[in-house]
Parts: sequence; structure tokens; C-alpha cells
Amino acid sequence: MRCSAETLGFYRFTAGRFVDWCQDHGVIEPGGITAGHVREWLGQDANRLKDTSLHARARGMRTFLRFLASEYSTPKVEFAMPRLERRRLPCMEPDEVRRLLAVCDVRERVVVMMLVDAGIRRAELAALNWGDVDLRTGQVTVRHGKGGKDRVTAVVAQTLRALLRYRLGLKRDPAADTPLILGMADRRLTPHHLSRLVAALGRKAGVKVTPHALRRTFALQALRKGMDVMSLMRLMGHADIAMTSHYVQLLDSDVLSAHQKAGLDSWL
Repeated sequence: MRCSAETLGFYRFTAGRFVDWCQDHGVIEPGGITAGHVREWLGQDANRLKDTSLHARARGMRTFLRFLASEYSTPKVEFAMPRLERRRLPCMEPDEVRRLLAVCDVRERVVVMMLVDAGIRRAELAALNWGDVDLRTGQVTVRHGKGGKDRVTAVVAQTLRALLRYRLGLKRDPAADTPLILGMADRRLTPHHLSRLVAALGRKAGVKVTPHALRRTFALQALRKGMDVMSLMRLMGHADIAMTSHYVQLLDSDVLSAHQKAGLDSWL
């Protein structure tokens, strides 16, 4: 399935807990699992979990049960997915990004600008090497992104200047396979460390931010500036346009603002 290590870890954790529960309830064969078992397992923690967490567990179960059906020819088990409340996903306005950049050192500035300019995921940034970034053209090659797929995205002149300044401050000229972002003892930063770094910057700047919020900010600003959804889909590495269309909901406030300028009060 070409899943990332994080995705495999999630499936291992989710499926593992469900299998343990099944054994505790006398279900010891794959063919003995029913939709009722899944609903009961999900329901035991439904009151204390966020709807997104409950939905993630259900997605893990759906994948696991499909795996059993294909590998062991067990009967297909279908169940209704928990309702997922549609909510506005957090992203940042330009002024908030400026405040965030104002508290950054040279390396931290590269982290923030790569996330908000290239629109890459935190794991993709952690995996980038210097050889993946063309400092002349701004082309960024993301290797083995989500789903194990390679893709190309880009950064603009501001980010290239930040990268060049960061590169000049390194102890030695980095080789092509040197990690783009180095942590302690000149080791590659992990996705978890990147999240902690960004969260700490947010506290210093007085803004709430995560790596994924910066990625969403890239998508929002790209749409505001007129980028078509198909181009955005390719840049973000989405498997289908339905995933990218979720970002269009972020434009609701823009539509309301436009109505304020062109509504009845403006002409009657």
C-alpha cells in the first residue's frame, strides 16, 4: 500500500487495540467480526473523544476490515462512519505570519517559510535534503511524500533568500544528501521536533500555529490570489480533488466581505 511509517504506526495502534478487544470479547477468528463489534468498540470511547479522533479510528477499522476481506476472504463488514462535524480549519492571516517570522532566528525562518510557501507537510520538510531544492529556480522536489509519491512544488525569492542566508551560516557547504533542516548534533529534525519548534515560535509571537496550519495558510492564500484548484491539488500532493476542495470552505469569509462591499447598503 506504500504507506508512510506514521500511517503504518497508526494502523498498527488502531487495529492492535481492536484485536485485543475482540479477543477479550471471545472473537478469535477474522470471520467472526461483525459491524456490531466495530460499533461497540468505537462507542466505548465516543463520549470522551473528539469527533475527528473517533472518525480516525473508524477509518482505521474500515481499512483493517477491507484488508481482512481481501487477504483472508472474510465477509465484507460495512458500518456507518461516525458523523464528522464540518468546522473551519485553523489557518493564519498574513499579519500573523509576519508576527511569527519576526521572532524567528535564521533556521526557524527557513522552517516557517518552507511550510507556508511550498505548502509541504511537516514530514516532507523533515525529509528534504539540500539536493531537493534548486536555489536558482525555487523548484522543490518532494520525495516519497504521502502515499510514497514524489511531486514537485516551489518557493519564491523571499524563501530562497532565507535558505541562502541559512546555508551561509552552516559550518560547511552541505552535500546534496545533507538534511535541509538540522537539529541538535547536526542531525535531521524529526516531524515531532518540527511541531514543537513551530508551537514554541507561536507562543513567542502570541499566535496559535501548527505546521499543518501553515500548510493550510498556503492553500488559502493561493486560492485568494486566483490559483486554480487543479494546480493547488498537484502542489499539495492530494490524491484527488475532493481533498483539495475542503480548502475552498476557508473562502467563506472572503465571500461575506465581498457581499459587504457590493450588497444592498452599497447601492440603495
